[in-house]
Parts: sequence; C-alpha cells; structure tokens
Amino acid sequence: MRHPLLASAIVSALGLAALPARADIVLDEFAGFKFSLEGLLQVDRTQYSDDVTPLVNDSEVRRTEIVLKGKAEKWEWVIGYDASTRNDKFLDVNAKFKLAPKLGVTLGQYKQPNSMEELSSTKNNDFIPKAMVTSTFGVGRRVGAALVWTEKSWSATGSVFGREITDGGGTGSGFGGRFAWSPVNLEGNVVHLGLSGISQDTNDDSARLRARPGMDMSTTPRLVDTGTFRDADRINTLGLEAGWVAGPFKLQGEYMDATVKRNSHDDFSGDAWYVSGLWNLTGETWGYRNGVFTTSKPATGSLVGMWQLGLRYEGINLNDGAVRGGEEKNLALGVNWYMRNNLKFMLNYVRADVTRPNGSSDKPSALEARAQLHW
Repeated sequence: MRHPLLASAIVSALGLAALPARADIVLDEFAGFKFSLEGLLQVDRTQYSDDVTPLVNDSEVRRTEIVLKGKAEKWEWVIGYDASTRNDKFLDVNAKFKLAPKLGVTLGQYKQPNSMEELSSTKNNDFIPKAMVTSTFGVGRRVGAALVWTEKSWSATGSVFGREITDGGGTGSGFGGRFAWSPVNLEGNVVHLGLSGISQDTNDDSARLRARPGMDMSTTPRLVDTGTFRDADRINTLGLEAGWVAGPFKLQGEYMDATVKRNSHDDFSGDAWYVSGLWNLTGETWGYRNGVFTTSKPATGSLVGMWQLGLRYEGINLNDGAVRGGEEKNLALGVNWYMRNNLKFMLNYVRADVTRPNGSSDKPSALEARAQLHW
C-alpha cells in the first residue's frame, strides 16, 4: 500500500504545482480578522544499507498538517493539527497579542524558545531528519505563556510551560528563555549568535535520552540510548547557536548540553552538536527574522526553481559515569529542489558511525527521499 501512496502523492503534487503558488489560502475577513488556511503534506521513502542492525526499507506519510489562522491589527491566533498516522497531534494552538510595538505575549501551545532548527519552519528544513541534538534535547511545543521582545538586531523570549495538548506528548512543567543577536543583519549578509536555556520537571521521576541514527523513519530503532532513569528529578538544558549567511551560502551550528538531576545516583550529563552548510546553486540568499533564518522562494518566473546542496556533520554523546548510552556521529549529504513556491523534493544520503551502549559498533547508511507540497 505504501508504494502506490507515495506515487499518488507525487503525481498529485506535480499537478498542483501548475497552479499559482501562494503562502496560504485567504478565506475571509470578519470582525477585523483576516482568516487564512495553510497546509503541508510530506511523503518519505528510506532505503537502508544495513551494517549490524537489521533495518527495513519503508515509506510513510510523514506529515499531513492543516492550519487555520486569524490576524487583526494587534491580535493573531492559530489552530494547527497534524492528521498523519505517525503524528496525529495538535500543532500550534495559541493567541498572540501585541502589548507594545516591540513587545508581545503568546498564550496557548507553541514551540518553546530553544534550538534554531526547532524554531525554523518544518517545510523549509535543510535536511529530511532534524539533527540529533534537536530531536534528543530540544523541547518542542508545550502549553504556556511567553513574552517576546524584538529589536532590529536582537530578540529575547521568556516562557513558562506545562504539558503538550495531545495525549502521549511532551510532559513536565518548566521555564526557559532564548536570546538571539545579529551583529550583522543586511540583505545577503547575516551573522547570528544565540543562547538558550530550558529547565523542566520530569514526569513521574522518569527520563530517557535516545536518538535515531540520522534516519527519520518511525520504524528506525534508536541505536544510542541511556535507558530509563527512574529517579530523575529535573532536566536542565543549555544551548548555543551560531549562523552566517553570505549570499547563496549558509553555515550554521548548534550545541546542547543536558543534565538530568537524579535523586539516588550521580547526575547524568549528555551533549550533542551539528554543523551544516547549504549552497543555493541558483543564487538565492536567505532572510532572517526573530532570530531564525528564513528560506527564500525560487526567483519569479524561474523555470528551474531553486536548487540547494547541503552537508551536515553531527555527533551525540550519551556516556557519563556508569551510564553508557553510546556515542554516534553522522554525515549527511543533501540535494533540495524547490520546483515551485509550494512544491519541494529532497534527497539525502546519511552515513552513521555508532558505538552502542554494549560497546559494539554499527555503521548503517540510508538513502532518503521526500516529496512535499505546502500552501
């Protein structure tokens, strides 16, 4: 069933690509609000080359997102849902109010202020899987309240939060903040520096840190894994970010260190990082807004769309004291084709080098493909 589904999605996307592209679908205007609709469909296919661990080639509908938005002079609200089999969860469900020209408040479920990659739009991910540092240590959407102060060259966010709306999602109340500074912020020339911190309670004194080997299928096993801590009181995470845009080139990197505070054993500390580079072969540059790089659209009237080449190197270390969760380093090569404003194809090759918790080594690799339609 999966292969016809993949083919059907690609054919449908090609047909829709012939339509004029918009950022969203404008529905109506009522009581001072402009209503719009956005959507995202992603279909993935992964072909594995096994080393030690048996990995099964697979296809899946990665995301099926529908988002309804409303915007007025000082108010914004959003209700988003992902109906894919894998996720089936609420996305952003919140309201924003502008208290002053540079100060705003957000109430509801939103992405917490950590990780430049996590805060970036999913439809413009540079690589098919997110980096291990983001997927392992990053805190995603939670229900809470945030204050955001935005200046031209810097922004600061403070947040308090609880659990995720969807049952089975993230739990544990906490607080966090992020400061982003851009000492250079010109068109085609941007320097970004960022610092973030999150502190959160654990759920039922339980915590577990683990990562897939740079391959994003839900069936892919985690090859580095601390196991479950049964005496975990709190998790404190510190993040560092840096990025640079020079015309069609973008370099960025992140580092996170997470400490699990334990009641009956020594505290555990693990860390992860990545460095990536992107080159827009067709000459487009990147934008920058609120401490996050934004992806340009293909040049107007372009027949070839926008082509990108990407390279990412990343690592994670889940060994600390008596806890031997393993170590992993991944190399990813990527090609992205934005055929139109609303249609994108991605192809990644990933090679992992894993030292597993039992001391054995594993070097799986995979060829990953994604077809994406967004509006």
